[in-house]
Amino acid sequence: MNYVLRPLRCSHTLAFRASRQLKPITPVQATRHFSSTALRQRHASSHHHDDQVPRLAKQPLHKLSLADLVKHGRPPLSAEALLSSARFTLSLLPIRLAHRIQAIRNLPYIVVSNSNITRIYNNYQHSLSTLLPWLDDSPSRKHTLSTLDDEIRFTEVLAELVQTHTDTIPILAQGFLECRRYISPGEVTRFLDDHLRVRIGTRLIAEQHIALHFSSTPHFDPSASPTPCTDHPSFVGVIDTALRPAGVVDSCGEFVADICELKYGVRPRWEIDGDPATTFAFVPNHLEYIVTELLKNAFRSTVEGGMAREPIVITIAPEPPADKRSSSSVRLDAPRDEKGSFTSDAIKPMDDNAPGVTIRIRDRGGGISPDVLPNIWSYSFTTMSEDDEVPGGGGSSSSSSGGGGGGGGGGGVDALNVISSTSNGGSSIAGLGYGLPLSRAYAEYFGGGVAVESLYGWGTDVYLRLKGVARIEQQMPATKAQE
Repeated sequence: MNYVLRPLRCSHTLAFRASRQLKPITPVQATRHFSSTALRQRHASSHHHDDQVPRLAKQPLHKLSLADLVKHGRPPLSAEALLSSARFTLSLLPIRLAHRIQAIRNLPYIVVSNSNITRIYNNYQHSLSTLLPWLDDSPSRKHTLSTLDDEIRFTEVLAELVQTHTDTIPILAQGFLECRRYISPGEVTRFLDDHLRVRIGTRLIAEQHIALHFSSTPHFDPSASPTPCTDHPSFVGVIDTALRPAGVVDSCGEFVADICELKYGVRPRWEIDGDPATTFAFVPNHLEYIVTELLKNAFRSTVEGGMAREPIVITIAPEPPADKRSSSSVRLDAPRDEKGSFTSDAIKPMDDNAPGVTIRIRDRGGGISPDVLPNIWSYSFTTMSEDDEVPGGGGSSSSSSGGGGGGGGGGGVDALNVISSTSNGGSSIAGLGYGLPLSRAYAEYFGGGVAVESLYGWGTDVYLRLKGVARIEQQMPATKAQE
Protein backbone atom coordinates (compact mmCIF):
# COMPACT_ATOMS: atom_id res chain seq x y z
CA MET A 1 0.00 0.00 0.00
CA ASN A 2 1.55 3.32 -1.01
CA TYR A 3 0.87 6.55 0.83
CA VAL A 4 1.41 9.37 -1.60
CA LEU A 5 1.78 12.78 -0.03
CA ARG A 6 0.38 15.78 -1.81
CA PRO A 7 2.96 17.07 -4.32
CA LEU A 8 4.67 20.24 -3.23
CA ARG A 9 5.62 21.60 -6.62
CA CYS A 10 5.26 21.03 -10.31
CA SER A 11 6.64 17.74 -11.55
CA HIS A 12 7.99 19.09 -14.83
CA THR A 13 11.40 17.81 -15.84
CA LEU A 14 13.82 20.59 -15.07
CA ALA A 15 16.33 21.89 -17.56
CA PHE A 16 19.19 23.84 -16.01
CA ARG A 17 20.45 26.73 -18.06
CA ALA A 18 23.36 27.69 -15.82
CA SER A 19 26.82 27.03 -17.20
CA ARG A 20 27.24 24.06 -14.91
CA GLN A 21 24.69 21.51 -16.12
CA LEU A 22 23.07 18.89 -13.92
CA LYS A 23 21.15 15.86 -15.11
CA PRO A 24 17.45 16.78 -15.59
CA ILE A 25 15.57 15.71 -12.52
CA THR A 26 12.22 16.16 -10.84
CA PRO A 27 12.04 18.03 -7.51
CA VAL A 28 11.00 15.00 -5.47
CA GLN A 29 14.12 13.18 -6.69
CA ALA A 30 16.45 16.06 -5.97
CA THR A 31 17.67 15.08 -2.54
CA ARG A 32 18.38 11.49 -3.51
CA HIS A 33 20.11 12.53 -6.74
CA PHE A 34 22.38 15.10 -5.14
CA SER A 35 23.38 12.94 -2.20
CA SER A 36 24.15 9.67 -3.96
CA THR A 37 27.54 10.79 -5.28
CA ALA A 38 28.43 13.06 -2.40
CA LEU A 39 27.84 10.41 0.22
CA ARG A 40 30.29 8.08 -1.47
CA GLN A 41 32.93 10.81 -1.34
CA ARG A 42 32.47 11.52 2.37
CA HIS A 43 35.63 11.95 4.38
CA ALA A 44 36.09 9.55 7.24
CA SER A 45 36.71 12.27 9.78
CA SER A 46 35.83 15.93 10.25
CA HIS A 47 37.62 16.54 13.52
CA HIS A 48 39.90 19.24 12.07
CA HIS A 49 36.86 21.54 12.35
CA ASP A 50 36.39 20.89 16.07
CA ASP A 51 37.66 24.33 17.02
CA GLN A 52 34.76 25.93 15.14
CA VAL A 53 32.07 24.15 17.15
CA PRO A 54 32.39 26.13 20.43
CA ARG A 55 32.51 29.43 18.53
CA LEU A 56 29.36 28.68 16.55
CA ALA A 57 27.55 27.06 19.48
CA LYS A 58 27.90 30.28 21.48
CA GLN A 59 25.83 32.15 18.92
CA PRO A 60 22.07 32.25 19.59
CA LEU A 61 19.67 30.21 17.51
CA HIS A 62 17.49 32.25 15.19
CA LYS A 63 13.83 31.67 16.04
CA LEU A 64 12.47 30.52 12.71
CA SER A 65 9.05 31.70 11.55
CA LEU A 66 6.99 30.90 8.49
CA ALA A 67 7.52 34.50 7.43
CA ASP A 68 11.27 33.83 7.28
CA LEU A 69 10.64 31.05 4.80
CA VAL A 70 8.46 33.06 2.42
CA LYS A 71 10.29 36.38 2.65
CA HIS A 72 12.21 35.88 -0.59
CA GLY A 73 9.01 35.95 -2.60
CA ARG A 74 6.85 33.61 -4.60
CA PRO A 75 8.76 31.39 -7.06
CA PRO A 76 10.08 31.42 -9.64
CA LEU A 77 12.71 33.66 -8.04
CA SER A 78 15.19 35.86 -9.80
CA ALA A 79 18.89 35.04 -9.54
CA GLU A 80 19.29 37.76 -6.92
CA ALA A 81 16.45 36.42 -4.79
CA LEU A 82 17.67 32.84 -5.10
CA LEU A 83 21.16 33.81 -3.96
CA SER A 84 19.63 35.78 -1.09
CA SER A 85 17.75 32.63 -0.03
CA ALA A 86 20.97 30.61 -0.19
CA ARG A 87 22.85 33.14 1.94
CA PHE A 88 20.04 33.23 4.49
CA THR A 89 20.10 29.43 4.68
CA LEU A 90 23.87 29.42 5.12
CA SER A 91 23.65 32.00 7.91
CA LEU A 92 21.45 29.66 9.99
CA LEU A 93 22.49 26.06 9.43
CA PRO A 94 26.09 25.96 10.79
CA ILE A 95 24.96 27.48 14.09
CA ARG A 96 22.16 24.94 14.40
CA LEU A 97 24.47 22.02 13.66
CA ALA A 98 27.06 23.28 16.15
CA HIS A 99 24.41 23.53 18.87
CA ARG A 100 23.47 19.88 18.36
CA ILE A 101 27.11 18.75 18.31
CA GLN A 102 27.69 20.56 21.60
CA ALA A 103 24.52 19.04 23.10
CA ILE A 104 25.68 15.53 22.23
CA ARG A 105 29.11 16.26 23.71
CA ASN A 106 27.40 17.26 26.94
CA LEU A 107 25.82 13.81 27.34
CA PRO A 108 27.55 11.31 29.66
CA TYR A 109 30.62 9.81 28.02
CA ILE A 110 29.28 6.27 28.19
CA VAL A 111 26.18 7.41 26.29
CA VAL A 112 28.16 9.21 23.59
CA SER A 113 30.29 6.07 23.24
CA ASN A 114 27.25 4.10 22.10
CA SER A 115 27.61 3.23 18.41
CA ASN A 116 24.24 4.74 17.46
CA ILE A 117 24.82 8.00 19.32
CA THR A 118 28.32 8.17 17.85
CA ARG A 119 26.90 7.68 14.38
CA ILE A 120 24.58 10.67 14.80
CA TYR A 121 27.42 12.73 16.28
CA ASN A 122 29.64 11.94 13.28
CA ASN A 123 26.82 12.82 10.89
CA TYR A 124 26.50 16.25 12.47
CA GLN A 125 30.26 16.72 12.41
CA HIS A 126 30.37 15.84 8.73
CA SER A 127 27.45 18.11 7.83
CA LEU A 128 29.09 21.03 9.59
CA SER A 129 32.37 20.33 7.81
CA THR A 130 30.60 20.57 4.44
CA LEU A 131 29.15 23.99 5.28
CA LEU A 132 32.18 25.64 6.90
CA PRO A 133 34.02 26.16 3.58
CA TRP A 134 31.12 28.42 2.54
CA LEU A 135 31.17 30.69 5.61
CA ASP A 136 32.71 34.15 5.20
CA ASP A 137 34.33 34.09 8.66
CA SER A 138 35.57 30.51 8.50
CA PRO A 139 39.34 29.86 8.30
CA SER A 140 38.58 27.01 5.90
CA ARG A 141 36.56 29.14 3.50
CA LYS A 142 36.89 27.92 -0.09
CA HIS A 143 33.60 28.89 -1.72
CA THR A 144 31.45 31.97 -2.21
CA LEU A 145 27.77 32.46 -2.96
CA SER A 146 27.91 35.04 -5.71
CA THR A 147 26.87 33.22 -8.89
CA LEU A 148 24.25 30.69 -9.94
CA ASP A 149 26.97 28.09 -10.29
CA ASP A 150 27.80 28.66 -6.62
CA GLU A 151 24.15 28.32 -5.71
CA ILE A 152 23.86 25.00 -7.55
CA ARG A 153 26.89 23.61 -5.71
CA PHE A 154 25.52 24.86 -2.40
CA THR A 155 22.15 23.22 -3.08
CA GLU A 156 23.97 19.94 -3.67
CA VAL A 157 25.48 20.29 -0.20
CA LEU A 158 22.05 20.96 1.31
CA ALA A 159 20.56 17.93 -0.41
CA GLU A 160 23.30 15.73 1.01
CA LEU A 161 22.69 17.20 4.46
CA VAL A 162 18.97 16.39 4.29
CA GLN A 163 19.65 12.84 3.12
CA THR A 164 22.32 12.26 5.77
CA HIS A 165 19.96 13.06 8.63
CA THR A 166 16.88 11.21 7.35
CA ASP A 167 17.11 8.41 9.93
CA THR A 168 18.32 10.47 12.88
CA ILE A 169 15.29 9.85 15.11
CA PRO A 170 15.15 6.02 14.98
CA ILE A 171 18.93 5.79 15.35
CA LEU A 172 18.89 8.06 18.40
CA ALA A 173 15.97 6.09 19.79
CA GLN A 174 17.89 2.84 19.51
CA GLY A 175 20.94 4.44 21.09
CA PHE A 176 19.06 5.74 24.11
CA LEU A 177 17.28 2.42 24.45
CA GLU A 178 20.63 0.67 24.71
CA CYS A 179 21.94 3.26 27.20
CA ARG A 180 18.88 3.54 29.42
CA ARG A 181 20.80 2.17 32.42
CA TYR A 182 23.23 5.08 32.25
CA ILE A 183 20.94 8.07 31.71
CA SER A 184 17.69 9.03 33.39
CA PRO A 185 14.40 9.25 31.45
CA GLY A 186 14.20 12.92 32.37
CA GLU A 187 17.56 13.65 30.78
CA VAL A 188 16.58 11.76 27.65
CA THR A 189 13.27 13.63 27.40
CA ARG A 190 14.97 17.02 27.75
CA PHE A 191 17.59 16.11 25.15
CA LEU A 192 15.06 14.76 22.67
CA ASP A 193 12.68 17.69 23.12
CA ASP A 194 15.47 20.11 22.23
CA HIS A 195 16.86 17.89 19.50
CA LEU A 196 13.53 17.35 17.76
CA ARG A 197 12.69 21.03 17.72
CA VAL A 198 16.06 22.08 16.35
CA ARG A 199 15.97 19.25 13.82
CA ILE A 200 12.54 20.30 12.54
CA GLY A 201 13.82 23.81 11.86
CA THR A 202 17.14 22.70 10.40
CA ARG A 203 15.52 20.32 7.96
CA LEU A 204 12.83 22.84 7.03
CA ILE A 205 15.40 25.56 6.29
CA ALA A 206 17.35 23.26 3.98
CA GLU A 207 14.29 21.81 2.25
CA GLN A 208 12.81 25.26 1.68
CA HIS A 209 15.83 26.45 -0.26
CA ILE A 210 16.02 23.19 -2.23
CA ALA A 211 12.35 23.63 -3.16
CA LEU A 212 12.87 27.26 -4.18
CA HIS A 213 15.91 26.21 -6.21
CA PHE A 214 13.91 23.74 -8.26
CA SER A 215 10.99 26.06 -8.83
CA SER A 216 12.91 29.20 -9.76
CA THR A 217 13.51 30.89 -13.07
CA PRO A 218 17.29 30.44 -13.43
CA HIS A 219 16.95 26.65 -13.42
CA PHE A 220 13.66 26.23 -15.24
CA ASP A 221 12.83 25.83 -18.88
CA PRO A 222 10.24 28.63 -19.20
CA SER A 223 8.29 26.69 -21.82
CA ALA A 224 7.92 23.79 -19.38
CA SER A 225 7.02 25.88 -16.35
CA PRO A 226 4.45 28.64 -16.81
CA THR A 227 4.30 31.45 -14.29
CA PRO A 228 2.41 31.19 -12.07
CA CYS A 229 2.43 27.40 -11.81
CA THR A 230 -1.00 26.23 -12.90
CA ASP A 231 -0.86 23.05 -10.81
CA HIS A 232 0.21 24.44 -7.43
CA PRO A 233 0.08 28.24 -7.51
CA SER A 234 -0.28 28.52 -3.74
CA PHE A 235 3.10 26.99 -2.90
CA VAL A 236 6.13 28.98 -1.78
CA GLY A 237 8.79 26.32 -1.55
CA VAL A 238 7.52 23.67 0.86
CA ILE A 239 4.85 25.98 2.29
CA ASP A 240 1.29 25.92 1.00
CA THR A 241 -0.12 29.39 1.50
CA ALA A 242 -3.67 28.09 0.99
CA LEU A 243 -3.53 24.74 2.76
CA ARG A 244 -6.98 23.23 3.41
CA PRO A 245 -6.88 21.11 6.61
CA ALA A 246 -10.04 19.23 5.60
CA GLY A 247 -8.26 17.88 2.54
CA VAL A 248 -5.33 16.71 4.64
CA VAL A 249 -7.70 15.03 7.13
CA ASP A 250 -9.48 13.15 4.34
CA SER A 251 -6.22 12.03 2.76
CA CYS A 252 -4.72 10.84 6.05
CA GLY A 253 -8.05 9.30 7.10
CA GLU A 254 -8.17 7.14 3.97
CA PHE A 255 -4.63 5.98 4.64
CA VAL A 256 -5.20 5.07 8.29
CA ALA A 257 -8.58 3.49 7.49
CA ASP A 258 -6.87 1.23 4.96
CA ILE A 259 -4.46 0.07 7.66
CA CYS A 260 -7.28 -0.53 10.14
CA GLU A 261 -9.15 -2.57 7.56
CA LEU A 262 -6.05 -4.67 6.93
CA LYS A 263 -5.30 -5.14 10.63
CA TYR A 264 -8.79 -5.48 12.14
CA GLY A 265 -11.09 -6.15 9.19
CA VAL A 266 -13.00 -3.01 10.13
CA ARG A 267 -12.90 0.39 8.43
CA PRO A 268 -13.71 3.24 10.82
CA ARG A 269 -15.65 6.24 9.55
CA TRP A 270 -15.00 9.91 10.15
CA GLU A 271 -16.97 13.09 9.70
CA ILE A 272 -15.71 16.62 9.24
CA ASP A 273 -17.71 19.52 10.59
CA GLY A 274 -17.04 23.12 11.50
CA ASP A 275 -15.61 25.05 8.55
CA PRO A 276 -14.12 22.54 6.06
CA ALA A 277 -13.39 25.31 3.56
CA THR A 278 -10.85 26.96 5.88
CA THR A 279 -7.38 27.56 4.44
CA PHE A 280 -4.20 28.89 6.01
CA ALA A 281 -0.45 28.96 5.36
CA PHE A 282 1.44 25.97 6.73
CA VAL A 283 3.82 23.13 5.85
CA PRO A 284 1.70 20.28 4.41
CA ASN A 285 4.15 17.53 5.36
CA HIS A 286 4.08 18.63 9.00
CA LEU A 287 0.29 18.67 9.12
CA GLU A 288 0.11 15.30 7.39
CA TYR A 289 2.41 13.74 9.97
CA ILE A 290 0.51 15.20 12.92
CA VAL A 291 -2.94 14.27 11.62
CA THR A 292 -1.83 10.75 10.70
CA GLU A 293 -0.50 10.12 14.21
CA LEU A 294 -3.61 11.50 15.89
CA LEU A 295 -5.96 9.55 13.63
CA LYS A 296 -4.03 6.32 14.25
CA ASN A 297 -4.70 6.77 17.96
CA ALA A 298 -8.38 7.59 17.46
CA PHE A 299 -9.04 4.84 14.93
CA ARG A 300 -7.33 2.13 16.94
CA SER A 301 -9.04 3.02 20.19
CA THR A 302 -12.42 3.18 18.42
CA VAL A 303 -12.00 -0.28 16.88
CA GLU A 304 -10.53 -1.92 19.98
CA GLY A 305 -13.19 -0.29 22.14
CA GLY A 306 -15.91 -1.96 20.08
CA MET A 307 -17.25 1.37 18.81
CA ALA A 308 -16.34 1.07 15.13
CA ARG A 309 -19.88 2.07 14.11
CA GLU A 310 -19.44 5.43 15.81
CA PRO A 311 -17.73 7.93 13.49
CA ILE A 312 -14.68 9.89 14.58
CA VAL A 313 -15.73 13.53 14.42
CA ILE A 314 -13.15 16.08 13.26
CA THR A 315 -14.10 19.71 13.81
CA ILE A 316 -12.15 22.42 11.97
CA ALA A 317 -12.42 25.86 13.54
CA PRO A 318 -10.59 28.86 12.09
CA GLU A 319 -9.47 31.39 14.67
CA PRO A 320 -10.91 34.89 14.36
CA PRO A 321 -8.50 37.43 12.89
CA ALA A 322 -6.55 39.67 15.23
CA ASP A 323 -7.39 43.35 15.61
CA LYS A 324 -7.08 44.78 12.12
CA ARG A 325 -5.74 48.02 13.51
CA SER A 326 -2.63 46.35 14.92
CA SER A 327 -2.14 43.40 12.58
CA SER A 328 0.07 43.37 9.55
CA SER A 329 0.23 41.06 6.58
CA VAL A 330 2.80 39.25 4.58
CA ARG A 331 2.55 40.63 1.08
CA LEU A 332 3.88 38.97 -2.05
CA ASP A 333 4.15 40.92 -5.27
CA ALA A 334 2.28 39.46 -8.21
CA PRO A 335 4.57 37.89 -10.85
CA ARG A 336 5.89 40.46 -13.27
CA ASP A 337 7.19 40.08 -16.78
CA GLU A 338 10.71 39.42 -15.51
CA LYS A 339 9.41 36.44 -13.48
CA GLY A 340 10.55 36.66 -9.90
CA SER A 341 11.88 40.19 -9.69
CA PHE A 342 13.20 40.63 -6.17
CA THR A 343 12.79 43.67 -3.98
CA SER A 344 13.79 43.83 -0.35
CA ASP A 345 10.39 45.12 0.74
CA ALA A 346 8.34 42.54 -1.19
CA ILE A 347 7.18 41.00 2.07
CA LYS A 348 5.97 43.05 4.99
CA PRO A 349 6.47 42.12 8.65
CA MET A 350 4.48 39.22 10.05
CA ASP A 351 1.92 39.63 12.78
CA ASP A 352 2.90 37.38 15.69
CA ASN A 353 -0.80 36.91 16.43
CA ALA A 354 -1.69 35.73 12.94
CA PRO A 355 -4.90 33.69 12.99
CA GLY A 356 -4.58 29.94 12.72
CA VAL A 357 -6.75 26.85 12.89
CA THR A 358 -7.87 24.56 15.69
CA ILE A 359 -8.74 20.96 14.84
CA ARG A 360 -10.59 18.76 17.32
CA ILE A 361 -10.53 14.98 16.87
CA ARG A 362 -13.23 13.29 18.96
CA ASP A 363 -13.55 9.52 19.34
CA ARG A 364 -15.74 7.14 21.36
CA GLY A 365 -12.96 4.67 22.05
CA GLY A 366 -13.27 4.58 25.83
CA GLY A 367 -10.80 7.29 26.77
CA ILE A 368 -7.32 6.94 28.22
CA SER A 369 -6.67 5.10 31.45
CA PRO A 370 -5.71 7.40 34.35
CA ASP A 371 -2.61 5.25 34.83
CA VAL A 372 -1.50 5.96 31.26
CA LEU A 373 -2.59 9.58 30.84
CA PRO A 374 0.34 11.21 32.71
CA ASN A 375 2.83 9.44 30.46
CA ILE A 376 1.43 10.06 26.99
CA TRP A 377 3.92 12.86 26.26
CA SER A 378 7.00 10.94 27.37
CA TYR A 379 9.35 9.07 25.07
CA SER A 380 8.35 5.59 26.11
CA PHE A 381 11.38 3.73 24.84
CA THR A 382 11.53 1.72 28.07
CA THR A 383 8.50 -0.34 27.01
CA MET A 384 10.63 -2.22 24.53
CA SER A 385 12.61 -5.35 25.31
CA GLU A 386 16.30 -4.87 25.93
CA ASP A 387 16.97 -7.52 23.28
CA ASP A 388 15.28 -5.51 20.52
CA GLU A 389 17.86 -4.20 18.08
CA VAL A 390 15.68 -2.28 15.66
CA PRO A 391 13.17 0.38 16.73
CA GLY A 392 9.76 -1.10 16.22
CA GLY A 393 11.20 -4.55 15.85
CA GLY A 394 9.38 -6.53 18.50
CA GLY A 395 8.78 -4.65 21.73
CA SER A 396 5.45 -4.01 23.34
CA SER A 397 3.33 -1.19 22.06
CA SER A 398 3.86 1.95 24.05
CA SER A 399 1.19 3.96 25.69
CA SER A 400 1.69 7.09 23.72
CA SER A 401 1.70 5.27 20.44
CA GLY A 402 -1.51 3.58 21.39
CA GLY A 403 -3.39 6.77 22.04
CA GLY A 404 -6.90 6.78 23.31
CA GLY A 405 -8.47 3.44 23.74
CA GLY A 406 -8.57 1.05 26.56
CA GLY A 407 -6.02 -1.65 26.11
CA GLY A 408 -3.64 -2.66 23.38
CA GLY A 409 -3.99 -5.09 20.58
CA GLY A 410 -2.14 -7.89 22.32
CA GLY A 411 1.60 -8.35 22.59
CA GLY A 412 4.00 -7.06 20.01
CA VAL A 413 4.40 -3.83 18.13
CA ASP A 414 1.46 -1.63 17.18
CA ALA A 415 0.51 -2.82 13.69
CA LEU A 416 -0.69 0.64 12.69
CA ASN A 417 2.77 2.07 13.27
CA VAL A 418 4.62 -0.79 11.62
CA ILE A 419 2.48 -0.88 8.48
CA SER A 420 2.30 2.88 8.07
CA SER A 421 6.04 3.29 8.50
CA THR A 422 6.80 0.53 6.02
CA SER A 423 4.32 1.60 3.37
CA ASN A 424 5.34 5.21 3.72
CA GLY A 425 8.95 4.39 3.01
CA GLY A 426 10.05 5.82 6.35
CA SER A 427 11.90 4.44 9.28
CA SER A 428 9.81 2.70 11.89
CA ILE A 429 9.85 4.04 15.42
CA ALA A 430 6.87 1.93 16.39
CA GLY A 431 6.77 0.82 19.99
CA LEU A 432 8.94 3.73 21.11
CA GLY A 433 6.13 6.09 22.03
CA TYR A 434 7.38 8.84 19.74
CA GLY A 435 4.09 9.46 17.93
CA LEU A 436 2.44 11.97 20.25
CA PRO A 437 5.64 13.71 21.46
CA LEU A 438 6.85 14.23 17.91
CA SER A 439 3.41 15.42 16.79
CA ARG A 440 3.43 17.96 19.59
CA ALA A 441 6.92 19.10 18.59
CA TYR A 442 5.76 19.74 15.02
CA ALA A 443 2.66 21.60 16.24
CA GLU A 444 4.55 23.72 18.77
CA TYR A 445 7.32 24.69 16.40
CA PHE A 446 5.38 27.60 14.91
CA GLY A 447 3.47 28.46 18.07
CA GLY A 448 0.71 25.85 18.04
CA GLY A 449 0.15 22.89 20.33
CA VAL A 450 -1.65 19.63 21.06
CA ALA A 451 -3.90 19.05 24.09
CA VAL A 452 -5.68 15.86 25.14
CA GLU A 453 -8.93 15.65 27.13
CA SER A 454 -9.93 12.14 28.16
CA LEU A 455 -13.27 11.02 29.57
CA TYR A 456 -12.27 7.57 30.73
CA GLY A 457 -14.91 5.01 29.87
CA TRP A 458 -16.32 7.15 27.07
CA GLY A 459 -13.84 8.74 24.67
CA THR A 460 -11.08 11.22 23.97
CA ASP A 461 -10.91 14.71 22.52
CA VAL A 462 -7.61 15.84 21.02
CA TYR A 463 -7.19 19.54 20.23
CA LEU A 464 -4.62 20.51 17.62
CA ARG A 465 -3.93 24.22 17.35
CA LEU A 466 -1.83 25.52 14.48
CA LYS A 467 -0.60 29.02 13.82
CA GLY A 468 -0.02 29.99 10.23
CA VAL A 469 1.82 32.86 8.66
CA ALA A 470 -0.10 36.12 8.49
CA ARG A 471 -2.49 36.45 5.58
CA ILE A 472 -0.66 36.51 2.25
CA GLU A 473 -2.13 39.09 -0.05
CA GLN A 474 -1.68 39.12 -3.80
CA GLN A 475 -0.59 42.57 -4.92
CA MET A 476 -1.52 43.98 -8.31
CA PRO A 477 1.52 44.70 -10.50
CA ALA A 478 2.61 48.29 -10.29
CA THR A 479 2.00 50.47 -13.33
CA LYS A 480 4.83 52.35 -14.98
CA ALA A 481 3.47 55.56 -13.48
CA GLN A 482 3.56 54.09 -9.99
CA GLU A 483 7.08 52.79 -10.51
